[in-house]
Amino acid sequence: MSREFELYDLRVTVERIEGRSVCGLSVGDYFDLTESCRLRLPPGKHFCIYALSALLPLLAAKQRQLAANDWLESDSLVACPDPDERLIMRITRLSRRTLNADELT
Repeated sequence: MSREFELYDLRVTVERIEGRSVCGLSVGDYFDLTESCRLRLPPGKHFCIYALSALLPLLAAKQRQLAANDWLESDSLVACPDPDERLIMRITRLSRRTLNADELT
């Protein structure tokens, strides 16, 4: 019995900052989520843990193909919880990846 399944690799990019960037992020900063659970940052870059906290509940869902009318299938913008920053991030699906459940926890 095959235990293979597919997930999307994702990229989260800072799309705009409507306030002041206290955390040091800039428009265009990003990270990739690959192979189900690997967070990859470009060398020398960082990502704010508070901005990440707003994303975490959505990332597992965005990795999966959802029903066409599911709101998360069409919505991809997430706001940082800091109201002074008003940092807006976009979740973009990259390529699909085939994984094996026996190799994951």
